[in-house]
Amino acid sequence: MKNWYVYIITNKNNTVLYIWVTSNLPKRIYEHKNKIFDWFSKEFNLYKLVYYEWHDSMEAAIIREKQLKKWKREWKDKLINEKNIYRNDLSEELQ
Repeated sequence: MKNWYVYIITNKNNTVLYIWVTSNLPKRIYEHKNKIFDWFSKEFNLYKLVYYEWHDSMEAAIIREKQLKKWKREWKDKLINEKNIYRNDLSEELQ
């Protein structure tokens, strides 16, 4: 069984939030940090993992991703702040 993650990354100043789904979070964050292939995160210099959650199916992760993308910015900020009030880069937890 694969693990599926919904994650949020941001830039140095926490001004842009990017929400996506992956089955390999460490690899995907590595790709963001090294500006491999993703034009949106590359263009806005999004590299800092500030939030993630685990799901046991791809379907559940995609439903949650779509839900979060529809949220107002203030709701997303509240969600992030519940687990990561200082907006630390959580990618170190993955290693």
